[in-house]
Order: sequence, then structure tokens, then C-alpha cells
Amino acid sequence: MSSSDASTDLLQTPLHALHLELGARMVPFAGYSMPVQYQGPGMGLMAEHLHTRSAAGLFDVSHMGQLRLIGPDAAAAFESLMPVDVIGLAPGKQRYGLLLTDEGMVIDDLMFVNRDVANGGDLFVIVNGACKHGDLKHIVDRIGARCTVEPQFDRGLLALQGPQAVAALQRLVPGVEKLVFMTGGAFSWQDKPLFVTRSGYTGEDGFEISLAAADTEAFARALLQQPEVKPVGLGARNSLRLEAGLCLYGNDIDTTTTPVEAALNWAMQKVRRTGGARAGGFPGADRVLAQLDGSLPVQRVRVGLIAQERVPVREHTELHSEAGERLGEVTSGLLGPSINQPIAMGYVPPAFAAVGTRLNAMVRGKAVPMQVSALPFVPNRYHRG
Repeated sequence: MSSSDASTDLLQTPLHALHLELGARMVPFAGYSMPVQYQGPGMGLMAEHLHTRSAAGLFDVSHMGQLRLIGPDAAAAFESLMPVDVIGLAPGKQRYGLLLTDEGMVIDDLMFVNRDVANGGDLFVIVNGACKHGDLKHIVDRIGARCTVEPQFDRGLLALQGPQAVAALQRLVPGVEKLVFMTGGAFSWQDKPLFVTRSGYTGEDGFEISLAAADTEAFARALLQQPEVKPVGLGARNSLRLEAGLCLYGNDIDTTTTPVEAALNWAMQKVRRTGGARAGGFPGADRVLAQLDGSLPVQRVRVGLIAQERVPVREHTELHSEAGERLGEVTSGLLGPSINQPIAMGYVPPAFAAVGTRLNAMVRGKAVPMQVSALPFVPNRYHRG
């Protein structure tokens, strides 16, 4: 649909007017009017994707939810909600986390930074836009008596991603080049405060910048004046994260999925696992720990898939064995622009999850051969120092 067709009851980010000025095609997403791609020479999903891989793409992710957890018990309280080490996270460090139901299913995935919470700072948390109000209620209901939970849903959030992101950003914000992957710090631009992390969801080096809504458009315009930077919409954000083997909440993980089924074992540190110093103590721990140590076998697991024909395989496409047995379904799928092959992720029984296993995706009644692939499809290029 065109930008003028966007429903008037949708929320708008601080960059809404700028998106329209730049020729964005707007679509509803997580209750907001958001740019899916931009129109004009050198724009569009494929061009925006490839530009991010080669230079720097600027994404508006202000629809996501920003929260502060404050107080001396905040780290221990937050750790009680997730199978993740919060207490041991050093100041200035960032980590990926998972909110779980009492059955061990994924409510949401998130990122959090320790902004020296033990010494009067906070835990800065970013959750998915479509989940943010539910996440806020869940967090307040569970730990609101142990720490202050302050939503900051009115702030702007920008993601600058790509191998030239650091060159563009450090011209405006000197010092950001000293950050390494999964660290963050306070900076300023024209006396306006920014909080910058060296992270993102494309598999590339890059940054996420939290700032006041009133400052977001001016800062975005300053970034777009840098020769490396172009605006990039949700379409390329999706294809970039899929090439990077990263889950999209609502597609690849949800409240029917455990972290172990989703192959997110790496996100659960040893200290929280069976035998660790702070093992268990999170919702669904019995199931998750049993799946981790193998005493409760999983029935399905997330895998990467590459089509052996040039036929895009979309979400909800059934996956069958070569003998015709229904195994599961695709959760994300598209033509990967960087590798020029159809790629997908989906769930299959562990017996069919080994790299190299051949499966069939049933596309409009036709069997499209697929091969289980290692993830990511495109090597990650995070700056680890």
C-alpha cells in the first residue's frame, strides 16, 4: 500500500515525516506505521539490503520498547525471569535475554545493558515492539516490588548497521569507535545525550542509538548526510536478520517454543544451567534444564535450510522427509540477496536436523528440495576488538 493508505489509527515514530519525505512505502507493523522500503534510484529491498552489507544502512526501530530497571536488587530480580546471567554482567556490557513463561516457553527475546545498576545506574532493556506492553506488565507483575520498572516507550531508537557504520557515526560522535560488540556507553551530539551500543540485528558491525524523541529526526538527518549512509526499511531488515540466522519473534520463536527447541542454548550461560552456581530459579526451569542436559529429549529443533531450486519458500510451508512424512514447517523464508539463493529457517525432528540432510518443502503441492544448512547463512562480522 502507499504511504497515504496507512491507517490513521496507527502510531507514528519520531521519524514518520522524514520517512514520507524520503519516499518510504509505509505499512502497519507492531501497531505503528513503518517504512518497509524506500522508492527511487538505488532504493528498494534488494538495494537496501546490499547497501547495508557493503556500506551503512540506517533503520528506524523506535517502535521497540525501551525500559529501565533501577534499584540495588534489579539485577537479581531480572535474573529471576530469565535463564540468563544478569548478576554477572559487568558494567558497560550488553547481553541477549529471553523472558519465559512458567512452562519454559519464550514470551519475548530482548537485549539489556548493565549501566552500573549496582552503583545507582540501571539495567537498560530493549524489547520487541509488538510485545512491549505485555512484557512491561509481565516484568512489573513479577518483579515490580523488587525494583523500579520505568518504561521509556516515547524515546527514539536508531540502528546504524554495516561495515562503514563506524566511519559514519564517529564523525558525529567521536569515541564510539572504541566500543566493541555488545558494549555500550553514554555519548552526546550537539549537547544532546545519546546512549549507544555496538550491536544490531543484521549480522554486521553496527550500533543502536537511544535518544530523546525530540532529537531523533535531527540526528537521523545528520547520519543520512554521511556519504556511507542510506535509509533502510523493514523489508531489508528482515532479509538481513534471516541471512544472519537470527530469530524473529512471532515467526521463529513464540510461546509454543522453548529456548532449546529454538537452538538458543548459547544464550543460557553455564552459571544458570544444571550444576552452575545459580542454576535454575527462572520460569520453566525444570523443562528447560532437562532439555539442556538431555534428560527430556526435544521433539523438534530450529534449523537453517537452503533450497536446491530457485523457488522462494515462505513461512508456514510444510516440510516433508524425502519419503513423504510431514516433519514440520518453515518459520521464515525468502530469497537471500547476499547469496542469491532461497533460504529459510524451520523446525524439524532432531533426527532430520543434521547439516546436509535433504528435505522437501511443499510449495503449492510441488516438492522443492531443501538441504539443512549451518547458521548463519552469511558470516557475521561483529567488531570484537
